[in-house]
Amino acid sequence: MIQRFQRFSSAVSSLYRDMQKIERTEMAKYGLKGPHVQCMLALSDYPEGITAAQLCEICEKDKAAISRTVAELETAGMVECLEKNGVRYRAPLKLTKQGAAAARAVQKRTLQAVRQAGEGLDDEKRKIFYEVMGLIAGNLHTICQEGLK
Repeated sequence: MIQRFQRFSSAVSSLYRDMQKIERTEMAKYGLKGPHVQCMLALSDYPEGITAAQLCEICEKDKAAISRTVAELETAGMVECLEKNGVRYRAPLKLTKQGAAAARAVQKRTLQAVRQAGEGLDDEKRKIFYEVMGLIAGNLHTICQEGLK
């Protein structure tokens, strides 16, 4: 059982490190960092804009992390806040034209990475993989919330 845990843990860590490296590499082209990828891709799905609270939920990040990321993206000219009468509280955020172009390029590269990473998987194996990963992720989330039984 311990070996299975070690194998699983090592594989997940390796996947995460490699994903972070791909994100860092792609975002460096825009003078940004890897953590900006999720935020930009999420915002690209909502061209009319979404609030920071919605972005937290979609990206599964805490408010402080999203606030830092949005501030950095605004400084870089990738995101704008659609203030109402100068009020930023709960104002929607959206990608600028520059941000939307960057998000499209990053999305293209992430799709390429996913396609290459899944080489050798047929549709049935891919479906099973995502079902299993979702089940494990859900179970681990429950353990973190409720503790081990």
